[in-house]
Amino acid sequence: MTGMTAEGGCHCGAVRFRVAFADPPELLDCNCSVCSKTGFLHLIATREQFTLLRGGEALTDYRFGSGTARHLFCKVCGIKSFYVPRSHPDGYSVNWRALDGVEAVRPLIRAYDGRNWEAARAAL
Repeated sequence: MTGMTAEGGCHCGAVRFRVAFADPPELLDCNCSVCSKTGFLHLIATREQFTLLRGGEALTDYRFGSGTARHLFCKVCGIKSFYVPRSHPDGYSVNWRALDGVEAVRPLIRAYDGRNWEAARAAL
């Protein structure tokens, strides 16, 4: 597999980042209460694969349930383009739909049963 990079961010542009990923990337389509309502397609990245380019001060944090996941939203436009997931607390989950210029990339999309998180996590 060869590697690729892309930049992305929130709707208003206050938050921008760069992420490296495999080609083809594997995305998780989660059915949990947050992801299903927002259409978030997860690209899991390590800390080394993710670089926040600007906008750290524009992010606000939302936590629920176990409180482990750090859902990071732009304070200006409300978009969650990435966050620190419960499943990978030392990395990031990037919303594939928040990346620029990846229309020609054909990701592998796998369903993830986030409604039954513990069982789905154990099955990985």
